Amino acid sequence: MNDSPRPSGPLASLTPLAAELRALAPSCGPVRLIGIDGHAGSGKSTFTRRLAAELGGAPVIGLDDIRSHAELFDWTGRFRREVLEPLAAGRGARPAVYDWNARRFHPGPVVEPAPVVLIEGVGAGRRDLRPWLAHLLWMELPPGQSWRRGRERDGLVQQDFWEQWEPAEERHFAEDPSRPFADALVRQIPEGYEVLPGPELGAA
Repeated sequence: MNDSPRPSGPLASLTPLAAELRALAPSCGPVRLIGIDGHAGSGKSTFTRRLAAELGGAPVIGLDDIRSHAELFDWTGRFRREVLEPLAAGRGARPAVYDWNARRFHPGPVVEPAPVVLIEGVGAGRRDLRPWLAHLLWMELPPGQSWRRGRERDGLVQQDFWEQWEPAEERHFAEDPSRPFADALVRQIPEGYEVLPGPELGAA
């Protein structure tokens, strides 16, 4: 990851963070790839939508569209071919999108090599993606609380999926943790979001 902006403290608005991300050097061809990782249910999607809007409609690649029942975390090679390599070459990427009901992939929309592209989802900061990232944000919410929120959001219809997901996520982060490598930690607060130094910066 490139030289990272200093975290901004409490933010009622995401404008300062967006400005800092725009100022980063490109990390994937002409693109500044920003990873937004955290436990399932930690608020990544809502935060990412707000950040994308603040960035003037930055493209978002959701990893829940990339993974599948058979490949909850074993999608890195496909992601490299379908997303990273095209963007690095300055071309539009068109990753296949998984239909969780039909259990099959179909062509997704084209993601243009915009100045900033957001990658959101569990595993966005995994070791195979970090060399391509300009900045990594981690949603700071413990797994138990995150999973509880996720289960409440999804209801009983997804109960079986969550029984499979929780141990798979736990194994993933045990083998390939993202949080220690985050440039900044993001906490939701009543006024908006608080952006704190990542573990390495915080220890400095």
